[in-house]
Amino acid sequence: GDWEGKTPPAVGEDRVRDLLRNLNAHKSMRPDEMHPRVLRELADVVAKPLSMIFEKSWQLPLSIIYQQSWIIGEVPDDWRLANVTPTFKKGQKEDPGNYRPVSLTSVPAKIMERYILSVLTRHMEDNQGI
Repeated sequence: GDWEGKTPPAVGEDRVRDLLRNLNAHKSMRPDEMHPRVLRELADVVAKPLSMIFEKSWQLPLSIIYQQSWIIGEVPDDWRLANVTPTFKKGQKEDPGNYRPVSLTSVPAKIMERYILSVLTRHMEDNQGI
């Protein structure tokens, strides 16, 4: 890929803090039992450790699971868990077809996904890929 032999993107604590501060505090608790409201309120405290975990995930062999996530595009099993709840759309509530599934996934996984998306988007824009 384009990052072979190059320094992987740095994970900015400020960017992680911004992502945490923008979490929807009204969302339900995830399978990892971390409520978005708590992470949002503790953004100043957890931004640095999370940014370090994310950065190590693609820079150091110390965090093999995360590095493999970056390299092979797979995430840890815990990040694949979701609480799925049927949410009513419209029509008759007795009709199961009038519900849509809503999946609640791990908040740290969501933050890392958003961060990776922003890094890839910036990379594509800088290289006229978008």
